[in-house]
Amino acid sequence: MSLRKEHPPEPEWLKARAPVGENYHDLKRLARSLNLHTVCESAHCPNIGECWHHKTATFMMLGNLCTRRCGFCSVPKGRPEPIDLDEPRRVAEAVALLGLEHAVITSVNRDDDLVGGARMFALVIDEIRKQAPGCRVEVLIPDFQGDRQAIEIVVAARPEVLNHNTESVPRLYRVVRSGARYERTLQLLHYAKELNPAGLPSRA
Repeated sequence: MSLRKEHPPEPEWLKARAPVGENYHDLKRLARSLNLHTVCESAHCPNIGECWHHKTATFMMLGNLCTRRCGFCSVPKGRPEPIDLDEPRRVAEAVALLGLEHAVITSVNRDDDLVGGARMFALVIDEIRKQAPGCRVEVLIPDFQGDRQAIEIVVAARPEVLNHNTESVPRLYRVVRSGARYERTLQLLHYAKELNPAGLPSRA
């Protein structure tokens, strides 16, 4: 008689399907042709097949090398290349070609050029509004090491959604988020709210 306990089968919703389908391959070709990165690929997200099938992707700017070494993240780490000033135009082109109504833009950490990284977020917001009028823009920004000028640049560009991940609880920050501080994250969100109390983009 076996004493091994039989475990119930995993539920279907827990299983990630292998990436397939025309939309998946079309989006992959588009990213390659425009030399763009997505957090879906760079972070090895297991849901990439499902998301890309529905034409849902998060574009990742400022290269594919992060200056930080967060323990939970699979994005490559190292010394980044110079900032590509044409990248916002290409991201906006991809958004327009995909016909997106809501675009999500994030980036690696660029602690080597905080203000330069912020300006790229402002540029991509402007470019998307030029090339894909009516598309809502959500930016998922790094903490910019708390640099107020960098935060001001992004808020002044008036994205529809300004997002920033806390990722972990305070006591684990120094372990899993090297270079980040929980208090800095709260200060960023507080300062962004101070700069734009209404929380809505200003339209001329």
